Amino acid sequence: MNRDWNIRRHSLLIVGLSLLGLSFGCTLAPVKPVTGYTPAIGEQAARIAVTMAGRPYRPKGDSPEGFDCSGLVQYSYLAAGLNVPHGTKALLATTQPVKKGLLKGDLLFFNEDGKKASHVGIYLGNNTFVHAPSSGKKVRKDSLKDPYWEKSFVEARRFP
Repeated sequence: MNRDWNIRRHSLLIVGLSLLGLSFGCTLAPVKPVTGYTPAIGEQAARIAVTMAGRPYRPKGDSPEGFDCSGLVQYSYLAAGLNVPHGTKALLATTQPVKKGLLKGDLLFFNEDGKKASHVGIYLGNNTFVHAPSSGKKVRKDSLKDPYWEKSFVEARRFP
């Protein structure tokens, strides 16, 4: 009986450590750096993103069938020739703060639901941006001067 208990305990320990390793592996996976950005690619991504206006919001969506906010960024930049990650945290990790002068294609991060930089859009110029807002809504353009977006704006970032 003692031997059976030791075998079970050992098996549970191995399974537990394996699961722990898998979970840490997912959360600590490094984000690949983005290379090859130019302002022309940013402008092209902005033009592509705005053509997606009216497309539905879809959680984890990254195609014209439906987008979430970072999926719209990923799709638009990929169509412009630059492979960027999906996910606001990954986009934060692969961009740098804009020090001055927004350019078309810059990423705008917003604080929604109390989470820092939980939403992202693409700057279009003239204080406007395009984004996939949330469930039940469609990709659309909005103004940075809108009180809601003005209040929740965190920062603008650009690929290096």
